[in-house]
Amino acid sequence: MGLFDNILNGADKTGSSANQNPERVTFSFARLPESLEELKALPEASMDTPYKTAALSLLALCAYAADENIGKEMLNFLKGPEPLSPYEESFLRDRFRDNKLVPFSYFKGAKPENNYTPDVPFTVTIFSNPYSFQNENFATLHLNSGGADNPRQFRLRLKPSTGVWYLLEQQILVGIKPAVKDDPWA
Repeated sequence: MGLFDNILNGADKTGSSANQNPERVTFSFARLPESLEELKALPEASMDTPYKTAALSLLALCAYAADENIGKEMLNFLKGPEPLSPYEESFLRDRFRDNKLVPFSYFKGAKPENNYTPDVPFTVTIFSNPYSFQNENFATLHLNSGGADNPRQFRLRLKPSTGVWYLLEQQILVGIKPAVKDDPWA
């Protein structure tokens, strides 16, 4: 047996509790929550899977686009024992300064041609890949934007003592194609 046989034959699973079967989970919301209480009232607020926490995180970012204080309250709830850091708060303010449509671009039907107006109910699909669960108690989940060519990510962390998944970081507030209303070349 050669040194690289395990790797080249796909047998190397060292250091990984990876879920080798990627999964897609779709969530639909009749309306977007407008307060932390409304977010907590959703069935997904059990946060017993990383997919549920990722979906709620998207809703919180939509709320942040409408009202910074409400969104911050929701995000701090989703972050659990480690609330938003001053750096994260500054980052969010900066990201939403010029474009509040980014989080809405992840819902079904939202695309540049319709100024990122999502279909109702608000539907989002969160998915894993073979690398999503490489590290124990951590997950990196993905979602697609109608304004981007590549999936974006949420990183989540399990608190083993409670079985609850919390938002560790989001990597979805990056540039998207301009909405038709904002595109001088449209």
